[in-house]
Amino acid sequence: MARTVATTTTVDREQMLDFVRPRHQFVLITTRADGRPQASPVSGGVDDQGRLVVSSYPERAKTRNARRRPEVSVVVLSDDFSGAWIQVDGECEVLDVPEALDDFVAYYRSIAGEHPDWQEYRRAMVEQGKSLLRITPTRWSPIATGGFPARLA
Repeated sequence: MARTVATTTTVDREQMLDFVRPRHQFVLITTRADGRPQASPVSGGVDDQGRLVVSSYPERAKTRNARRRPEVSVVVLSDDFSGAWIQVDGECEVLDVPEALDDFVAYYRSIAGEHPDWQEYRRAMVEQGKSLLRITPTRWSPIATGGFPARLA
């Protein structure tokens, strides 16, 4: 059986965003108070301004960490775990309801399209006291796939 060769494809900002938009399985990496990484598997999307968006709660570690140190990384995975992936580094803003309600609508649309009842959705975000993490990409890796180095294929 032929071995799969690992690949890396360098992309510009628009190509990176095109890769991320249909993928919603993220691993968000923030920094704990002691300087060690905190990894959180999350669902995410891309808003109309090209920022990665993640829904959370104010008391969650990822949210507290991002407020304290806004430099974060996101690993965006394909639906197939062995599929292509990319790491996006960026600056994170934490937005809270009720001011973030329009941003939550954009988050929902980026993942699932139109909601059947936006008033109900907005009410739920307020009742749950949600926070939205909005990450502006500052750099990113090539799009990568796993496998063997070419010399071993």
